[in-house]
Amino acid sequence: MFKYLKKYWLLCILAPLFMIGEIAMDLIQPDMMATIVDDGVLGGNMSLIIVTGIKMILLVAFGAFCGIMCGVFATVAAQKFGNDVRKDLFSKIMSLSFEQTDHITTGSLVTRLTNDVTQVQNMVTMAIRGFIRCIAMFIGGVYMLYNQSVRFAIVALCGLPFVIFFVVFFLRKASPLFTSVQKKIDRINSLMQETIAGARVVKAYVKEDYELERFSEANDDLCSTNLKVHTLLAYLGPSMNIVLNICVVIIIYLGGITVKSGGPVSPGQIIASITYISLILMRIIFMAGIFNTFTRAKASWERIDEVLKSKAIHKNGNKKPNQKTKGKIEFKNVSFAYPEAAEEVLNSISFTLNPGETLAIIGATGSGKSSLVNLIPRFYDVTSGEVIIDGVNVKDYNLKELRNKIAIVLQKAELYSRTIEANIRWGRDEANPFEIKEAAEISQADDFICATPNGYYTQVTEGGHSLSGGQKQRISIARSVVKNAEILIFDDSTSALDLKTESLLRQELNKKFNGVSKIIIAQRIASVKDADKIIVLDNGTISNIGTHAELLESSEIYKDIYNSQLKGDEA
Repeated sequence: MFKYLKKYWLLCILAPLFMIGEIAMDLIQPDMMATIVDDGVLGGNMSLIIVTGIKMILLVAFGAFCGIMCGVFATVAAQKFGNDVRKDLFSKIMSLSFEQTDHITTGSLVTRLTNDVTQVQNMVTMAIRGFIRCIAMFIGGVYMLYNQSVRFAIVALCGLPFVIFFVVFFLRKASPLFTSVQKKIDRINSLMQETIAGARVVKAYVKEDYELERFSEANDDLCSTNLKVHTLLAYLGPSMNIVLNICVVIIIYLGGITVKSGGPVSPGQIIASITYISLILMRIIFMAGIFNTFTRAKASWERIDEVLKSKAIHKNGNKKPNQKTKGKIEFKNVSFAYPEAAEEVLNSISFTLNPGETLAIIGATGSGKSSLVNLIPRFYDVTSGEVIIDGVNVKDYNLKELRNKIAIVLQKAELYSRTIEANIRWGRDEANPFEIKEAAEISQADDFICATPNGYYTQVTEGGHSLSGGQKQRISIARSVVKNAEILIFDDSTSALDLKTESLLRQELNKKFNGVSKIIIAQRIASVKDADKIIVLDNGTISNIGTHAELLESSEIYKDIYNSQLKGDEA
């Protein structure tokens, strides 16, 4: 964590300096109180009481100023630290591959970005303020207590080992539980995300009670673990208070004997010594709370560090593509398996798509169609073989440059809670209104957009729930069209469109993007029959490849799909 704090080294130095000023004022007070008792009250010197009292008030005011400045500097340093960590963590999450995100889970990433960063941020505040305060107060308190009486200082030091024992014992017991608490918060976040995102399905199947029971179970589990932690730590305070009170009793006893025998200790010194030993041991008790924060922050930082140290997809390749063949795609003996999967999803896939051609991919559900196109923009990396674009392996591209060449419309149309215009502009920030409207016309979205109350500036609700499935798909297609990419990929992204609308869309794409390479994944023969090449996938392998006419002659799988969908209609 030091690399995040070193930028704010001045704040981290100023805060403890002001803290020392506050502590100095606190440590002077009991000694001045002893003077008031011994020389003022017992000596009958009222002027001394007044003058010393005024000095104490001024010193308290100065100490308060130092404490405020310490708090300001420590808070600024901690907030800036947390801001930097959160930005880096979010940036790292954005660079993770799909497989890494799937492994960690979205709920856990949300927890790490929010709750875990907050825990570490609190620890930084405690380290700058509380930890240094405790150390300085302990050293200063022992010194001032030593000045009052050597025997009193020895009493305080004798109580110290017991305090340390209790702190170490209870925190070692609690430490593993903090990691467990954070994991249970992950589960809560995951359940909330799933349930809220799928609220329509939950209501449609009347599963509110079931989801409530699932959430209650996870919440009760979190509550139980939290109770276990805090019950354990609840023993710490009373245990240390026992040590503190025993030390106070011993000092009063020794002080009483010394005063009675006419020794060198005065009543005022006994009062000051009790105050000092209370300050010392209370700081140690407070230190236990700091160690509690440190222990929890340690568990949180390990979770943050796991993400920060995750090996993201290498994105700084420097090979330049062949500018003469924009949009050429080659798969050479490509095989792919998802992490920890027993079998390969794709096996020995080889084909070439020349610039300007349209490639269609058809096959049964689970045959590997989406997995294949996900390898082109490197959402996943191949297990073996090569994916080559314009003569360069996709692994050798700068990742930003690679993905700028590609516009992809995924199976699920993702829209954001902003205007329709802003959702389309997401494809290319510098697109002007004319280009946005043209993209909407190509995607057959312009008519329904203009029919809305505010046209292109109609607000889309979260997740696009204010639009139908076909409308969301057409806006997503418009977003890809406005990007003006060299490669267009449609991953079953016209499934919600009627045949007439889809036909008009294909005509516009072929007319306006004649030189752009296009890959279309579809379940309908009508969507793929006009493609230059059609790949028939079967259990992760290429069963056949050819044109519509060729496949009707050579592919039983394609012929079966055709017969089930179109032959009856044509007859």
